[in-house]
Amino acid sequence: MSVPVSETKKPISSVPRAATLRWLAAEPYRVFFASGTVWSLIGVALWPLLYAQFIGFYPNLVHARLMIEAFGGAFVVGFLGTAGPRLVTAPKLTTLELGWLFALHQASAVSHVCQRPLCGDGFFIALLVSLLLCLVIRVVKFRQEAPPPQMLLALTGLVCGLSGATMLLFPVNYIDPSRFRLATLLLYQGLLLPPVLGIGSFVFPRMLGGEFGDSKNGAETRVKFLRSLAVALLLVVSFFLEAFGQVKLGYALRAFVAAGYLLLEVRWRKVSEDTPRGSLTTGLFWALLLGLLGLVLAPLYYVQHVSIEHLLYIGGFGLLMLVVGSRVLFGHSGDLPGFFERSNWVRFLVFLGVLAATTRASPAWAPSTTVSHHLYAALTWGLLALLWLLWHRRRFVTRDEE
Repeated sequence: MSVPVSETKKPISSVPRAATLRWLAAEPYRVFFASGTVWSLIGVALWPLLYAQFIGFYPNLVHARLMIEAFGGAFVVGFLGTAGPRLVTAPKLTTLELGWLFALHQASAVSHVCQRPLCGDGFFIALLVSLLLCLVIRVVKFRQEAPPPQMLLALTGLVCGLSGATMLLFPVNYIDPSRFRLATLLLYQGLLLPPVLGIGSFVFPRMLGGEFGDSKNGAETRVKFLRSLAVALLLVVSFFLEAFGQVKLGYALRAFVAAGYLLLEVRWRKVSEDTPRGSLTTGLFWALLLGLLGLVLAPLYYVQHVSIEHLLYIGGFGLLMLVVGSRVLFGHSGDLPGFFERSNWVRFLVFLGVLAATTRASPAWAPSTTVSHHLYAALTWGLLALLWLLWHRRRFVTRDEE
């Protein structure tokens, strides 16, 4: 996939160091997307290391925290840290803010690898609080435009992540199964699902060849705000329902709300016959399908819900973050048309994401394959993450001044 030469694009090496730091602070997704993907590699590598007897602990907790906080959290922070100030026409992040956020991100991930979950969760809480402060200050003091109403769902994700991680700081919440399940739901799904819906309703139309999903007038803004508010409340209610015994109702509500919101907010048909649909757009549909399947199937086989939910975690969240991350990287490196190109290489990357999700979920129906499929899924995701980083290596360090 070729990258056209443009006078407005400069490699990072040609920019003075101070200017480079300011540029990275203005576009923090560059460091957070890359770091989060590397941490996802480490997170899945724990399983092959366990079965090869290179580590002496069962890594389920460390793996989960790395994939949600260090991988998913990095994409949330990188995206909101980049888009948040732009959406309200406020000053971009400073180099000091970027350094602080990135240090907290690394401290959280390293703490989890060192099996210090309380420290890891504590640093993650500090990261989310710091990001919230950076964004709230800009919205309250510096904004020239109101934030899109869909960003209420992104805020909901940050609050859910904060709430879940805070609950997990207290040992008493590990003893009570209902409270522990609520805490993990808020952190593992609440941190990512609302932002996926909110950001997705704004970005998915652009990825499909149309315009951003912004409001056209005041009346539409009010409708979008009320819809986002209702979705945020219903998602939180679904977590409480599942945690306190109403498992099928909680999952059904979550699936219905998520699917219904995206169907209402996003125009899924082609804008015109000339509208491009590239291989990454196909990846978007696969990610949404796998995520919905994870929500629908998990309550039907709840004894094996951990395996089935990986359709949501790997396919719905993981693959989707790589697809949306690719859209951001193409757009900010001056090669937006490249996102819509059809490519066997991209199809292979999407295939790896689908394969990793379905392989990890399959032990729910074939328990005897648990160990082998842990390995296959880990290796498949690791290959996907590595190839994704290599594919975008130049876009991570190419600036588009426009």
